[in-house]
Amino acid sequence: MKHIYLIIISAVFFTSCSQTGKQGNSEKQPIQESPGPKLEMLWESDTLLTTSESVLYDETNDILYVSCINGVPPTAQDEDGFIAKISPKDGKIIDEKWITGLDAPKGMGLFENKLYVTNIDEIWTIDIESGEVIEKTTVDSAQFLNDITVDDTGNVYFSDSGTDKIHLLDTNGELSTWLVSKELGRPNGLLHNGDRLMLATSGAGTFNYIKYNDKMVNLLVDSIPSGDGVVKVGDDYLVSNWNGEVYFVNSKWEKTKLLDTKDDGKNTADIEFNQKEMILYIPTFFGNQVAAYKLEK
Repeated sequence: MKHIYLIIISAVFFTSCSQTGKQGNSEKQPIQESPGPKLEMLWESDTLLTTSESVLYDETNDILYVSCINGVPPTAQDEDGFIAKISPKDGKIIDEKWITGLDAPKGMGLFENKLYVTNIDEIWTIDIESGEVIEKTTVDSAQFLNDITVDDTGNVYFSDSGTDKIHLLDTNGELSTWLVSKELGRPNGLLHNGDRLMLATSGAGTFNYIKYNDKMVNLLVDSIPSGDGVVKVGDDYLVSNWNGEVYFVNSKWEKTKLLDTKDDGKNTADIEFNQKEMILYIPTFFGNQVAAYKLEK
């Protein structure tokens, strides 16, 4: 019964989040051949990062933050979720449970000395220097708060994959629903980019942009199922498919699959990119790790 229960939970999560994980042979993972961009594995962390969902690079402190749901289902209000600190150089775990007491932490955003984290139906604000939780903001009627992005002035945008909404926590601490639309297609990955938000959808499987001034959802690329993380690479992008794929999307909106770890049972959840070092960081979810890859263009 236990095995059946876990299988059912995993199937439900596939439709809700952005599938399974086990350690695999890293030599199989880079699949894109020259010419063109490709990924080369650099390292994998220890497997203590249980259900690692999102990774975020703090350039000021040269640290990676990793949000860990710590089991399934990803909506359980069990207070066993945590945020870890690991080294961006080799994946060494510096502080396994730096922040504890979350239920199922997912997306993270950084502005000045504050770290923002979604936690099912609330958003946590954490002081990076002290490691103290400054505030917990409850979002009424939220079902599955997911990814976060922060604009240049500190406005925090975050998706709710369960209600087709994008919320806003502004610089004054005021909470509002910024956009609600079925066209959001179970919104997940968000990225602030000038005058627009970039959006990867976990339901529709699309990559889109939304201009701040008109809030219209504009399709760029389709057929990226279970879209999860979005990062910028110069004028191009990397977009992850939670099931275990990473796509390179160029400025002409042509996509190329760079990575496929589905056969290894490793997910590719909410990714991060170090533009200076050209390193992609991937939380492997059920793989309980973060993996780092060098991007060669």
